[in-house]
Amino acid sequence: MAKYRLVLLRHGEGAWNKENRFCSWVDQKLSSDGIEEARNCGKHLKALGFEFDLVFTSVLRRSIQTAWLILEEMGQEWVPIQSSWRLNERHYGALIGLNRAEMALNHGEEQVKLWRRSYDVTPPPISESHPYYEEIYNDRRYKCSDVSQDNLPKAESLKDVLDRLLPYWNEKIVPELKSGKMILISAHGNSSRALLKHVEGISDEDIINVTLPTGVPILLELDENLHPLGPHQFLGDQEAIQAAIKKVEDQGKVKSAEK
Repeated sequence: MAKYRLVLLRHGEGAWNKENRFCSWVDQKLSSDGIEEARNCGKHLKALGFEFDLVFTSVLRRSIQTAWLILEEMGQEWVPIQSSWRLNERHYGALIGLNRAEMALNHGEEQVKLWRRSYDVTPPPISESHPYYEEIYNDRRYKCSDVSQDNLPKAESLKDVLDRLLPYWNEKIVPELKSGKMILISAHGNSSRALLKHVEGISDEDIINVTLPTGVPILLELDENLHPLGPHQFLGDQEAIQAAIKKVEDQGKVKSAEK
């Protein structure tokens, strides 16, 4: 029997997910489909009998909004939420705002897959001339973070995401888990992948094949040493989940009409 149980998920579909653009640290709201995904996630977790004691999110509103909608559907709006930039999506640097399929056409599908899924490949850094630079770095949410704005990333590999996430996991989330609390983490595709890599010991080579669909809860069952008792479990209709995973994977491919 599991000593600790944790539910982790990638937020519901955002506006730029729908447009197949690298969203990263640009603060997009959920799309109408994303709102429905979050609500359905909450309904499913309620039907399974989950009762949360604490929720962790990033400081991006698609992550926070997803948590709100889930808790509302579960009738657990009172559950405390803690937010940190350390759970933010990966910083995609100069790629932010660009269309993935168009990038695949221009740079090749393999290069885009490396940028999106590999462990230690970092995209080109964002520059001050980038159209979203000021929006990101003048945002006051980062003025009260635990690092100076000068030390915020300008681009990240998945390894970089794990490096900035681990202190938060070890210092904030793990003690709450060990105190017996049932925790929900509403995060992003890459911060969730980084955490899964750490907890499950996924290799640098295999992590490229781990794809997370939006709005699908993942159950982790851990022993007393926080080692997994088995592989993570996607909760929900497995056929629909596999179709959603394929949809995410196809975002980095050239559209058929363009081939």
